[in-house]
Amino acid sequence: MTLTAGHGSERTDAWLERRRPAKYPRRSWAAPEPFVRRATEHNSGDDALRALPWVRTATGYQRTTVAMDTVLAGLGVGASAALGGAATGSALLLAGVAALALPTTVAALRGYERHNMGDGPGEFQVLLRAAVLLAALVMALAYLTPVTAPREVVVVGVPVLAAAACTARYVHRRFLHARRNRGQAMMRTIVVGDTASVADVVHDLSVAPYHGYLVIGSCLSDVVPESVAEVPVPTLGALADVPQVVSDYAVSVVVVAGNALSGQAVRRLSWALRRAGAELVVAPGLVEVAQERVSVHPTAGLSLLRLEIEPPRRRMVAKAVMDRVLGVLALLLVAPVIAVAALAVRVTSPGPAFYTQTRVGVDGREFRIWKLRSMYRDADRRRAELLERSDRDGLMFKMARDPRVTPVGRVLRRFSLDELPQFFNVVRGDMSLVGPRPPLREEVLGYHDAVHQRLRVKPGITGLWQVSGRADLPWDESIRLDLRYVDNWSVTMDLMILWKTFRAVVTGAGAY
Repeated sequence: MTLTAGHGSERTDAWLERRRPAKYPRRSWAAPEPFVRRATEHNSGDDALRALPWVRTATGYQRTTVAMDTVLAGLGVGASAALGGAATGSALLLAGVAALALPTTVAALRGYERHNMGDGPGEFQVLLRAAVLLAALVMALAYLTPVTAPREVVVVGVPVLAAAACTARYVHRRFLHARRNRGQAMMRTIVVGDTASVADVVHDLSVAPYHGYLVIGSCLSDVVPESVAEVPVPTLGALADVPQVVSDYAVSVVVVAGNALSGQAVRRLSWALRRAGAELVVAPGLVEVAQERVSVHPTAGLSLLRLEIEPPRRRMVAKAVMDRVLGVLALLLVAPVIAVAALAVRVTSPGPAFYTQTRVGVDGREFRIWKLRSMYRDADRRRAELLERSDRDGLMFKMARDPRVTPVGRVLRRFSLDELPQFFNVVRGDMSLVGPRPPLREEVLGYHDAVHQRLRVKPGITGLWQVSGRADLPWDESIRLDLRYVDNWSVTMDLMILWKTFRAVVTGAGAY
């Protein structure tokens, strides 16, 4: 019998992996019983995972979310139909259809699956898609049946319903994240792979507990005393011990890091974990990549990950339209505030009410940025004298108690009112509502290679790092967040950042 090179390689890899050291008696991952069911201090030995706190929390979270969607759909559509003049029977019928259709559509779009809930923008995207489909269903009912469906249902009811449902999800999520930050409602997790990869993944998961992964230990491919000391969690076994460790420690999630396991071994491990009742997550080593940029393409028996490296044109057009429309509306809305603030600046200190400065925009193009003057007229000259007293590391200059700032300027900065004239830059097309902050020319000259990627998108009035700590963040963290935005931006992300900006401005966190 002749074997192809690929199949021979897979069999060789699987044979080598089975020969690696093991802590427990070795069992085949493809066997009907790949581990020994036994009672330990972490489980009862019989269907332990069903009784885990995370499983109970996830089930409760799902049920509450479905109930919220059902109630809001019925109330939103029913009330708008009644206000639009529909008969009581038609309004009740439309409310019932909406209460059934919205959660059914969200479920069909996989919006109620545990890994899609309580984390990431996907939850809101699914809800908005379901709302659009609900509006289409209402229009179809009005056209195909005798049911009266006032246009207020589509024009007012469904948009209000979508906004209310997103707000309810957001509040619900905040409660879940608060519990996770206290160490509750977490998924017991182990990370498996080589020492270096495991250490990196454990660190990344530990600094973001709101994602819900509680790493209780690891299984290493290179278990030696020296490597054990490099991993910040207990080493519970070797690679061959993963199914037994999952059973003994009531593990909910297994994260495979690095390339210690071949594709065939990962496949066999999935068989064993299916019997153990745990989820399998593969960390492929991609850095700062949003879910929307990755798609799986089965090809020649392989699962190829396709990575989007350039946003599609429709997304860029949508962002441009959103910038211009919201920019004009915002400029009209804040014009009285700008006028009052400009008068206060002009009266309380000598100099013009507005301040312009040359900044670097997309692809290195320079433009004039507009701000309300918050400093004395000699601020630019005194900047060089104060550089050594900056409260920020890196290239950005910031001082919590900058002597150049006027008393009125401190109030403007406290509530970010000095930035309001930049809506004019947005309308002109120099800036976007959301993006990295526009740097000074001398700051760009000090950029190292990767930081230049900040200039690949239009600068924004607000951005990801502004809503993640504002001036309190160190330089490297600010750059990391800016680069994450440049790589992964979407209209949904922009809307989330705008909402968080409103919260940050109201609280004044990190502003000076």
